[in-house]
Amino acid sequence: MEKAFACERGGLTIRGMQYFPADFAEEGAGSDRKYPIAVISHGFTGNHTDMAGYARDFAGIGYAAFCFSFCGGGRNGEPEESRSDGASTDMTALTEVEDLLAVIRYAQGLAFTDADQLVLAGYSQGGFVSGLAAARCGDAVKRLIMISPALCIPDHARRGCLGGASYDPQNVPDVIDCGVTALGKTFHEEAVGMEPFLELSAYRGKVLLIQGMEDTVVHYSYAVRAQACYQEGQCHLQLMRNQGHGYDADQGASVFDSIRQFLADREEVLTIHVFIMHCEERGAGEQWKNDVYFTGYCDTKYFRGAISHEGCDAQEHCAETGIKMRAEYTLTGLDPRGESCSIHVVNQRVGAEWKPVVQTDSAALAWLDHADLTAVLEGGDGGPTVRVFADRSAVAG
Repeated sequence: MEKAFACERGGLTIRGMQYFPADFAEEGAGSDRKYPIAVISHGFTGNHTDMAGYARDFAGIGYAAFCFSFCGGGRNGEPEESRSDGASTDMTALTEVEDLLAVIRYAQGLAFTDADQLVLAGYSQGGFVSGLAAARCGDAVKRLIMISPALCIPDHARRGCLGGASYDPQNVPDVIDCGVTALGKTFHEEAVGMEPFLELSAYRGKVLLIQGMEDTVVHYSYAVRAQACYQEGQCHLQLMRNQGHGYDADQGASVFDSIRQFLADREEVLTIHVFIMHCEERGAGEQWKNDVYFTGYCDTKYFRGAISHEGCDAQEHCAETGIKMRAEYTLTGLDPRGESCSIHVVNQRVGAEWKPVVQTDSAALAWLDHADLTAVLEGGDGGPTVRVFADRSAVAG
C-alpha cells in the first residue's frame, strides 16, 4: 500500500509518497500497531520517484517508509506532480536539511509510527543531507545509511564546479548554470564554509556508508575520510569494486541486502572478492549444468588470505525448478591472532537468502563453525564480492 503525503517548511509545500508494510491497517484490527520509520532522501536533480524502490524495500521489512522531493530540487521541465515548491536557485544543502527535518516531524507525528525508531537513508546529495540531519537530531535517529554521499560538495564549491558547472569561485555568478538545473549563489557561499566531516561527527549512532570505488562524481576517498571522522566501530564502510555513482536494479537490490543486514545488527565478518577463471558446461535443453571455477581473496579484521587452488560454483539449470547453486571453496591465511589457518566454505541458496556453512581449524575463529551466517552477493566485473554476515552477539572478539 502506498499513498501521497504533503507537509510544509517555511510556507513551502513538500510532496512525497509513503509506503506501508503488507500488514498495515490504518483502521480496525491491528490499527494500534506502531511501525518503525524510514525517511529516504534523493540526490541532486532527483525527486521522490528515484527512491521509490528503496522505500518499497523498507516497507517490505516492516517499516513505514517516506520519500519526498526537496524544495527547489529536480530538473528543468520535470512534471509538477513529482516536485515540491520552491525555486532551484533558493535551494542549498541546508535548506534540504530543513526539508528533511520537516518530513521527519510529519512522519513522527502519525498515529501508526514509532517516533523512537527512526532510520535516515539517502543517496548522493541526499546522503550528505541525511548525515547532516542525523548530526542535528542526535539520539532521535537510531541508524544512518549514506549511499554514495556527496561529501565532495564543499570542495566542488571551492573549485567552482558545483553540480557539474564551471565558474570562477572568486567571482561567483548570481545564477550557476548546471545544465539540467540552476543553483543560486547562496548554495556556493554556504558550501565553501562547510566542514562536512566535523559536522557529520556529531552523530553518535550506527552508520552504514556504501561507496563505489569507481565513482567519478564522488571519489571514494571521501567515504574513507568520513568513516574516520566517526568513533571507532561506529561506521561500517562498504566499498564496492567496479561500482560508479549510479546503481542499476541488480546493484540496488544488492545494496538493500546489505542494508537489511545492517538493520538486523549483523556484522560483516568475511568479505571474499571472487575472480572467475573458467566455466565447464554440461547437458543441453531444459536441464543442464554449469561449473564455474574461481579464485579470490579475503581481507578483514577476522581473516586475511586467499582461496587455495580453485573454488567451484556448481549450477544446475532446470526449466521447471529454476537454478540451484552451490559454491564450495577453501580459504587459507591468517586468523586475528596471526596464526595460519584454513576456512572451508559451502554457500548455497536457502529460500530467499544465501546461507554459508563454515568449518575452520582456527581456535580464534571457532565461533564461525556454529554461527548463523548469511551472505550477500554483490556483482562486479570478473566476479562477485561475497559478504558474509553474523549476528553481533555471536561474534567473538
